[in-house]
Amino acid sequence: MSAAILVLVEHLKGTLADITFEMLGVGRQIAAAQGGQVHAVLLGKDVNALAARLGAADSVLLADEPNLEQPSAEVIVPLLQQLMAQKQASLVLLGGTNASFGLGGQLSARMKVPFVNFCKGARVEGGSLVLTSQLFGGKILSDVKLADGKGIVSVYPGAFPAEAGRSDKTPPVEKVAVPPGSPKVVFKRFVEPDTSDVDITKQSVLVAVGRGIQSQDNVQLAEELAQSLGGVVCASRPVIDQGWLPLSRQVGKSGMTVKPRLYLAFGISGAPEHWDGMQSSECIISVNTDPKAPIFDGSHYGVVGDAVELIPLLTDRIKAKKG
Repeated sequence: MSAAILVLVEHLKGTLADITFEMLGVGRQIAAAQGGQVHAVLLGKDVNALAARLGAADSVLLADEPNLEQPSAEVIVPLLQQLMAQKQASLVLLGGTNASFGLGGQLSARMKVPFVNFCKGARVEGGSLVLTSQLFGGKILSDVKLADGKGIVSVYPGAFPAEAGRSDKTPPVEKVAVPPGSPKVVFKRFVEPDTSDVDITKQSVLVAVGRGIQSQDNVQLAEELAQSLGGVVCASRPVIDQGWLPLSRQVGKSGMTVKPRLYLAFGISGAPEHWDGMQSSECIISVNTDPKAPIFDGSHYGVVGDAVELIPLLTDRIKAKKG
């Protein structure tokens, strides 16, 4: 039997993240081709009930302790290292998210195996595992063949279907002990964004602006367009960092995940961090001066042009159409 696969479960406030099911699905795909078992590693405080929803795994390795509400890398990495040895695991699948940021490199160094980041594809060819990694914001896709099939893999959110990792089965649960130690970084509390602003996750139309909007004054142009469409304005991180819009309007890994019917992206290049938060939109229309901007790769419609010039024209057309 081939070596096992470990999947680090991601969850927040009692809810399993979609990336967990994506990783379980691709883990099952690899296991089906090469043999071996898939083990879900579930860490946290009062998370025992979540184990029942991880039926796509052959077993759940559970550590449920009060001090694991938001464990740091100092806790997670040694535990994964321990479990790799115990289960003879060849692969560890991590989410390419803020929650797992930094884990892959540390675990790779400890185990002396390759680390593949931004993984968007996986296939088995001639018995060898080939992973497709996204580089330079999606401008280059690189196929990586793991030596002996061993490695740490950071899975790009949204790259694999989450439904493939969902199952009604009840997996067996095995309790595991966390290696002793006193971490230097400990969780204190969540700091939530101001909820008095509009909730962009509940909007059917979003007008998103990025660096290409050029200045804070031009945000008003997007506001007028959004109003004409019955939507609201949101932004990529650079706009939020400038203070042009509040944090509650940020879309992406470090912001909100949105699924509107219409997502208009003006002056947004389409970095993985932003794409992660809006890729499930029903219709994506993008405007960028760079014809090779990565956001065009996933958009339903694209326009190569200046967002500042196009937005007023589009607003006028919509207002005229509505009479």
